[in-house]
Amino acid sequence: QVQLVQSGGGLVQPGGSLRLSCVASGFTFSRSWMYWVRQAPGKGLEWVSDINEGGDETYYVDSVKGRFTISRDNAKNTLYLQMNSLKSEDMAEYFCAKAGLTNWGQGTQVTVSS
Repeated sequence: QVQLVQSGGGLVQPGGSLRLSCVASGFTFSRSWMYWVRQAPGKGLEWVSDINEGGDETYYVDSVKGRFTISRDNAKNTLYLQMNSLKSEDMAEYFCAKAGLTNWGQGTQVTVSS
């Protein structure tokens, strides 16, 4: 079955960096667009970024452009989100998801606080 297992996240000071990882199994990762979505406390889901199958097309919500980088390693079935210059408004639970948003990772908390 499809599995998306996330790692990374944690507590970081404003201006700091974190990298999220999402290891996929149970489907052909290299043929699937992949997404990062987040949910801040008390708010709805927000699309953050997505990447095409080959990794040469990427898209970002305006609020993270220039600070976050989505990438993938198809040989390792792994999706990444490098987050730099983190702000308090980035604090949320982050989820990876595959095309169609039918399968999601378990979520990982990112806390930005001094």
